[in-house]
Amino acid sequence: MSRPILLVDDDDRVRHVVERMLASVGHPIRPVASGAEALDAMRRETFALVITDVTMPGMSGLELLEHMRGLEAAPPTVVFSGEATIDRAVRAIQLGAVDFLAKPVERERLVLTVKNALRLSGLAAAHAALAAEAATQRTLVGSSPAMQELRELVARVAASEGRVLILGENGTGKELVAAAIHEGSPRADRPLVKLNCAAVPESLVESELFGHEKGAFTGALKARAGRFELADGGTLFLDEIGDMPAAMQAKLLRVLQEGAFERVGSEHTITVDVRVIAATNRDLDEMVDEGRFREDLLYRLNVVTVHVPPLRERAEDVPELARHFLAKAPPRAGRPLMLTDAALARLCRHDFPGNVRELANFVERLGILAPGPVVDEAEVERLLRPRRRAAHEPTEGVAAPLYRPGVAFKDLESEVERRILIEAIEAHGGAKLDAAAALGIERSHFYKKCRKHGIE
Repeated sequence: MSRPILLVDDDDRVRHVVERMLASVGHPIRPVASGAEALDAMRRETFALVITDVTMPGMSGLELLEHMRGLEAAPPTVVFSGEATIDRAVRAIQLGAVDFLAKPVERERLVLTVKNALRLSGLAAAHAALAAEAATQRTLVGSSPAMQELRELVARVAASEGRVLILGENGTGKELVAAAIHEGSPRADRPLVKLNCAAVPESLVESELFGHEKGAFTGALKARAGRFELADGGTLFLDEIGDMPAAMQAKLLRVLQEGAFERVGSEHTITVDVRVIAATNRDLDEMVDEGRFREDLLYRLNVVTVHVPPLRERAEDVPELARHFLAKAPPRAGRPLMLTDAALARLCRHDFPGNVRELANFVERLGILAPGPVVDEAEVERLLRPRRRAAHEPTEGVAAPLYRPGVAFKDLESEVERRILIEAIEAHGGAKLDAAAALGIERSHFYKKCRKHGIE
């Protein structure tokens, strides 16, 4: 049912007429005779809109507006008066009214004003909901020492203007860390613009970063600003920076050095003030050694390094994270979804190669497949179990399947690489040099891969 409209007027006849006029707007009308009754009603019920007279015994409509400013979520208000003066109209708008009408008001004008105000109310509610959801999504959840250290580092880094390179495996929350740095910085009131370098075709990366002029290439039907322009005064987050095409790395370096660039198809130089935060799950030092990433660009990006720990290194955060994601799951049988202590303990024993993203996907799976509101250890075990092999697949002497639903390819690839390194080291009695030689990997690269995967 639609939220009601609160109508405040001490005249019974006016209340009756206005109620009839607004019969078509689709909201029930709650008529009251005084400002005091209106305030009492607003403390007990949520209204889509308030319509109030100005001249009333006791509390005037303008005094009601002043009191409403102290409410946590006051609805938009339309004021009307039989003594409409410019001073009263200005004062009403200053106190937050969305419109001021003179009595007697025409039905068409009243209905139009109310519909516009209701639209404003709906937009405000939607904005508040989106802001709350975004704030929840940006929360760095976890009380482990690793997460406490990460939050302290983020706070120190955010206060500076230095560029930041965020390192971590897929699914650890690098984008959340970037958002937290931006929101804690002096640029928080300016835009945070994002670009996933791995998600853009190589031929379009330059246009995405720097924009283009109309006719610059086939399909450029109009001029378009790039991410650097959109982020002017704010922050640009370059995710998956390790996937930046080699040809673009030099152009990106120039922008970082000079703060200037040209749109594709233009000779006009644009100057911007942008803080760049980059992130990757790749070993950029190794890529530099292999000639796939510019060393000077790495130095420009890596003023401060922030490592986001994988979930297996902070398993004590799993219960807190699980409850965080469970709070978003739809209720079952009118009750919120919850995990037993044994079920949480089983989750803590899982290594989560897909990290926090895999845990979030698993909790979403629970919300879809769990038979009841309380999830026990057996149900967690069943849904964590790898897929069954088909009848024609071999079952003896074969490792667990590499593919697991809900885990991204890069995470699976990383898991396989880690398994190969561990098995090679074990096969050579713990001698990493021998393992590296057997795999045909240069010693420095082998040690970097071990560090990347947390292999001591």
